[in-house]
Amino acid sequence: MTVIWIVLSVIALAVLAVGGYFLKAIVQGAREGWRYVGSEEQRADEAAALGFLPPERQNTELSAPRPAPLEAALAAAKGGDFKPAAALFDATAAARDWEWRTRYCEEFADVAAEDDAWLLAWEAAHPDDPGAALVRARSTVFLAWRIRGAQRARNTTHEQFEGFHRILARSREEHARAAALAPEGDPAPYVGEIWTALGLGYPHAEMDRLWREITERAPHHYEAHFSALQYWCGKWRGSEELARDFAARAAAGAPLGSLMTAFPLIAHFEHDESDTTEGDRTPEMHALVDAALADAAAADPGHPRLAEVRHLLAYYLSLQDRDEAAVEQFRLVDGYVDALPWRYRNDPAAAYCRLRDESVAAAAATA
Repeated sequence: MTVIWIVLSVIALAVLAVGGYFLKAIVQGAREGWRYVGSEEQRADEAAALGFLPPERQNTELSAPRPAPLEAALAAAKGGDFKPAAALFDATAAARDWEWRTRYCEEFADVAAEDDAWLLAWEAAHPDDPGAALVRARSTVFLAWRIRGAQRARNTTHEQFEGFHRILARSREEHARAAALAPEGDPAPYVGEIWTALGLGYPHAEMDRLWREITERAPHHYEAHFSALQYWCGKWRGSEELARDFAARAAAGAPLGSLMTAFPLIAHFEHDESDTTEGDRTPEMHALVDAALADAAAADPGHPRLAEVRHLLAYYLSLQDRDEAAVEQFRLVDGYVDALPWRYRNDPAAAYCRLRDESVAAAAATA
């Protein structure tokens, strides 16, 4: 009898384990909006028939294709030639195109954090070049985070933390120098310093000072708002309330096409820990998505952050069962998945394709 009870207990545990696995899958599926329209293979085939790319062909390092001049300048920098990069920065200063200036800064700073030989040559040839100073400042932030590593604090060594804080302190000085050399009206040095503020833990009053420097120059700058929202999030130096308030103020009264209406959606996403899509389908969330849709439609097609907003729209439209509109956004960004929400997933390409394929199948089923 004892043997029988042992066998029955083992079977019961196995059933519970299997049931728990499927329950977890169902809960996760509900959170991601999966509606199980046909099999996964059928949905993938249907998406492929419409020209959508499979997971293995999604670029996980970009949210959209780079413009050819930027791609060429990055390749030149990696080869040691700074001149194409310098020309891009000069062009943004002449055009007062601060959105692209900060995008270029981010791209070239990442390259310089890996190998700065080309940047050293630029600095030697033009010691007070504002573009070179800007890249140097932001690259110092990138370098600091590379020294720290991506592990949690308990898995980060004392030496890593020491190097992280030392380099970040230097980045503050570098950003001050970049600001002193910057062309009139350029917010980029202050935008870059937000990531220094986040890492060093600037007090709120100091962040407010930095924010005033930015908004006096560019009140609706996308990357500035995205960076500042990260600072105000609960996971960094703020709270859910502070982040939502910041996002609401960013969107209120902003001109159509500025993409500022994306920030209430991002603040919601950053603090949403629920296991269902109920909170994503409220009338308030529908209104936020509608506002962001209108904003994206009115934006300059060449805006360097437009694709990131479209990724977010595709996600929330899908969760709200607005599948035809979701498919339209997915079509505009397909092939590139380094954007919210996918970049927070263990396998961004798989997460993107799974939700995209479901919207494709659901839209076809209701057509």
